[in-house]
Amino acid sequence: MKLLHYIDQNWRDILKEEFEAPYFIELEKKIEEEVKVAAVYPPLVSVFSAYNHTDFNKVKVVIIGQDPYHGVGQANGLCFSVPNGVPLPPSLKNIFKEISNEFGCDISSNGDLLSWANQGVLLLNASLTVRASEANSHQNIGWQKFTDATIKAISKKKENVIFLLWGGFARKKIKLIDQTKHVVLESGHPSPLSANRGYWFGNNHFIKTNEILLSKGLKAIDWF
Repeated sequence: MKLLHYIDQNWRDILKEEFEAPYFIELEKKIEEEVKVAAVYPPLVSVFSAYNHTDFNKVKVVIIGQDPYHGVGQANGLCFSVPNGVPLPPSLKNIFKEISNEFGCDISSNGDLLSWANQGVLLLNASLTVRASEANSHQNIGWQKFTDATIKAISKKKENVIFLLWGGFARKKIKLIDQTKHVVLESGHPSPLSANRGYWFGNNHFIKTNEILLSKGLKAIDWF
């Protein structure tokens, strides 16, 4: 099984060294064994959805999640996103509430964030797969090395990208980002535990992101 067959050529070229590295070859073997004994989310065809829907050359914003949802039918390869029709997970509800508060719009009931991805928002989970019903079960099999390499490549080869780092896990990724070339916005995580303690609501990250994009002569993101 070659996971790189599931990712677009654009990203294959950018991350060529990673796909050829011993750790990634071992990761492929682990995934191949895992799918024989357990349900793995998202489906393999969707593992690289974040990449395939956001061409490297079009990345304007990066949002970093931890790992895919581990419930049936939830994970679609985009962090925080679920397929349309699937009930909104708590963190996504709070993301939509913040957008509603910032823009005065209705709270969306469609949890599929594909429209964001198509506008240049890379919705990147640090781990790209998970075993069913076991959060963070694939955090130590090599994915984080791969996604760290993704962040480093964006930092090195692009300019004026906005990184939204929500929560302690994502904020640790700041060390991978050249802040002389890019913008980093940090806040608490949108999960109820963090949001209800005042660490999420009011961060105005969506308005701020659009203001920064417009100041750079780039098109704002339609968040709703």
